[in-house]
Amino acid sequence: MVTIRTDVAILGAGGAGLRAAIALAESDPGLRIALISKVYPMRSHTCAAEGGAAGVIKADDSLEQHFHDTVGGGDWLSDQDAVEYFIREAPGELVQLERWGCPWSRDPDGSVAVRPFGGMKIKRTWYAADKSGFHILHTLFQTSLKHPAIERFDEYYATDLLVDDGRCHGLTAIEMRSGQLREFRAQAVIIAAGGAGRMFRFTTNGAIKTGDGMALAYRAGVPLKDMEFVQYHPTGLPNTGILLTEGCRGEGGILVNRSGYRYLQDYGMGPETAPGKPVLKTMELGPRDRLSQAFWHEMKKGNTIPTPWGECVLLDMRHLGEKLIDERLPFVRELSTSYLGKDPVTEPIPVRPVVHYMMGGIDTDIGAATPLAGLFAAGECACVSINGANRLGSNSLTEILVFGRRAALSAVEYLRSGPRAGNERALTARTAEARERIRRLFEITGGRVSISGLRSEMMDTMEEHAGIYRTGGGLAQACARLSELRERHAGIGLNDRTNVYNTELLQALELKSMLDCAEAVAVSAQARTESRGAHQRLDFVERDDDKFLRHSLAHHRSGQPPRIEYRDVVVTKSQPGVRDYSGDKK
Repeated sequence: MVTIRTDVAILGAGGAGLRAAIALAESDPGLRIALISKVYPMRSHTCAAEGGAAGVIKADDSLEQHFHDTVGGGDWLSDQDAVEYFIREAPGELVQLERWGCPWSRDPDGSVAVRPFGGMKIKRTWYAADKSGFHILHTLFQTSLKHPAIERFDEYYATDLLVDDGRCHGLTAIEMRSGQLREFRAQAVIIAAGGAGRMFRFTTNGAIKTGDGMALAYRAGVPLKDMEFVQYHPTGLPNTGILLTEGCRGEGGILVNRSGYRYLQDYGMGPETAPGKPVLKTMELGPRDRLSQAFWHEMKKGNTIPTPWGECVLLDMRHLGEKLIDERLPFVRELSTSYLGKDPVTEPIPVRPVVHYMMGGIDTDIGAATPLAGLFAAGECACVSINGANRLGSNSLTEILVFGRRAALSAVEYLRSGPRAGNERALTARTAEARERIRRLFEITGGRVSISGLRSEMMDTMEEHAGIYRTGGGLAQACARLSELRERHAGIGLNDRTNVYNTELLQALELKSMLDCAEAVAVSAQARTESRGAHQRLDFVERDDDKFLRHSLAHHRSGQPPRIEYRDVVVTKSQPGVRDYSGDKK
């Protein structure tokens, strides 16, 4: 067994992981930092983000307005102390990215350009055309290369956290090119491993987003918070699920049904009028949960458009003109043309809601610390919670920067409070258990239980019963089915008996992570008998602040469904109110 000793191990080399690594290296160049990722960093899913990152920069905006947009957009499930920290730190992080070389788009006067985004009443989303995530990730990656303290371990799949006496002392991971298990002994661990959207069949998420980091923490005793809140993005391509950024609507694109009617005005999002003012073209910039729910209602009314891939509406950008589309939305044009054969310059694009983001995740406090000493988390895998029941578009790219850095600073504080050596015998036993679980997969002859078959059943279950609208009966079916799939997973065997890049082994392990996360989603959703944000119950249609102004906490139980507990939401200055998106917007 090869043991790698380091001060801090970071799991995940996307935006949050890279930002954490840079902050650690800047705080103390003498630190040993292991950056562990199952893909090469520039293949991390941050690169797929298109629209931009939110931060107050213009004179007509304020931190107070960003705070209220975020808290209201999250349907008052956001912890308001965390939101205050987030919006205060956001502008500095975006300026820092510019200093490191991020090519933000500019206004004619040379200042940073901002565009409107859904649920935000002021333009505050910084963008780099429609490849914002790519440029942010590229900037962070090239900056990380300046720091010799950061040692990369690309193409390693993490299997277990090493825990002893209530503290995290590292992790184990498979080196893909050799198939050998490696032991990383670390004084602190930061998980920044992304979301779990691949548990659904129709998603914007890449194949790598299988909830591995969430499941690692969950199985180590850290609860998963607010997992019932799964965000649908209203504009995905119907055949692939590929995202068409909210920037399409921020630049003036409109959504119409089969009759060419801008149906969102029937769902409390416009048209907006005021004395002496024309109708504003902003109703498409309602929050993502409301837009996705409006599509569901239009589909039930028969107002959507049948396609070979299911029902759709149309995203019409023709009126924007070729010059603007090529300047600000070139990637959208490329995606639409390449994957659907539709050029947005000349024809409307069929779109439909697709699973996009997990508001829930690993339970952390405002300092990105989990309840397990020595373990921290940031990014989509974590729930701090700034997003509450519904994330506003463009807050997430800023979140990975703000809380990636915050996780690093908290880890440094933890290290400076004194070294804590784990019990050598106990940690060696944990590593042996991790190795034994992998060995058992090779003992069973392949074909007894199909990995792809189980995965397909899980996806169908989640799509049918844990989607935009839910019912108690459907969620009960989902919980029972997922429990059965979890039990059947124990019978998975491998046809590939080799060690080198054994993708079948990795898919079996990823499926276990997705099943753990999916069960946390379904059980948490069944227990929350109200409708709030992205969690909508047809049998409990009202928001219930008396009973459910609380975070759900799903606790892992081996061989059983999770146990659900609750914690009160932190309210500082915004009392729960009505989410109103029908008024005048700037």
